[in-house]
Amino acid sequence: MQLSAFQDAFAAALQDVPAAAHTAPSQPAWIQALMQQPGFAVYRNNGRKASLDALRANYPTVAQLVGDDWFLGAAHAFVAAHPPTDGRLMDYGQGFAAFLAGFAPAAELPYLVGVASLDRAWTQAHLAADAPALQADWMASLTAETLATARIAPHPAAQWQWCEQHPAYSIWQRHRDGAALEAPLQWRAEGALLTRPGAQVQWCALPPEGVAFMNACAGGATLEAAAAAAMAPSSERVASTEETPDLARLMALLLTAGALLDPEQSKQLQEET
Repeated sequence: MQLSAFQDAFAAALQDVPAAAHTAPSQPAWIQALMQQPGFAVYRNNGRKASLDALRANYPTVAQLVGDDWFLGAAHAFVAAHPPTDGRLMDYGQGFAAFLAGFAPAAELPYLVGVASLDRAWTQAHLAADAPALQADWMASLTAETLATARIAPHPAAQWQWCEQHPAYSIWQRHRDGAALEAPLQWRAEGALLTRPGAQVQWCALPPEGVAFMNACAGGATLEAAAAAAMAPSSERVASTEETPDLARLMALLLTAGALLDPEQSKQLQEET
């Protein structure tokens, strides 16, 4: 038997997936014999538990909101449908928010998908590559013409999202910060920005113009075009009932958060490597 066939059959047995879905028309005799061993069941259960524990660790806010029993039921269903493909489980759970969108018991918690997306954003920010953030003095050193045509990419650790119908960020932030949950929420659209300018992930609310600006930068727009996108009227701004956008205040927020990548230092790092 080739090594790849052995690995596929063994992984299928661990995940209770029929071998026919992989490489063999039926389970090989050695797999059937192996599955009868008590030690194999222990090994399989340990693997499943590790996946469940990793999912809970990567979605702590969701787990807090729904409770252990509810989360465990959802986690079992997710792990069965989406088993890990990498032994490094610190990144496990991609797609859990989308899974919850179609998970019937979550229908009564419409904000849960947005909260799960923010938990995932935290993991992505935490695991992102280190890179220098854009500093205000770099921008100040350029002429207005040069600055307008500059293309500034989001920092690798920067994660942002907009929740159209629910205050997902406020719910998520209160749980993460341990803030009082009794205070009333304003039930409106919200944006969120997660970054990691140093060793710790940090977060803040992001106005709709910030979402538009970051989307434009991610799409390769010039700074002038990104600023125009931020200032343009949008349904998001109406939904959030935000005041007139202030570009200077937005740039101060993004620079303080370390949400943008320093183009000069980034180029130097690429040349060094």
